[in-house]
Amino acid sequence: MSTYSPRGPRRRYPERRQGGRGEPKPRPIGDRCNPLCPFFRCQKRALRIVTEQYKGRPIKVAMCAWIGDKCIGASCRFAYCEKRAMLPDGRCALAVKAKKGREFEEELMDLEREFGFDEEF
Repeated sequence: MSTYSPRGPRRRYPERRQGGRGEPKPRPIGDRCNPLCPFFRCQKRALRIVTEQYKGRPIKVAMCAWIGDKCIGASCRFAYCEKRAMLPDGRCALAVKAKKGREFEEELMDLEREFGFDEEF
């Protein structure tokens, strides 16, 4: 339902414009960050999602417009996560937390004890 205005059609329910999908979900591959994730960003604004054909089927591929080749993902120096969930080794903290939960926290505590970071900051 739209009404006429001099600037074009006006929507009665602007919140429905996105199709009611709500908050996007992270899409890591295993526990690695994925350039096709909705939270993956490029500081150079060079990330382009294109559709290529693979065995007759369309697939989405992340391309870097800066170098003109496929995006290398988390190993690129300009890559970051909008949710700040990309770990330095390229893993997604949201996937690691969901996958391991308590085990991940215990692993961090073991590393802190190993390197002598026992005291709270």
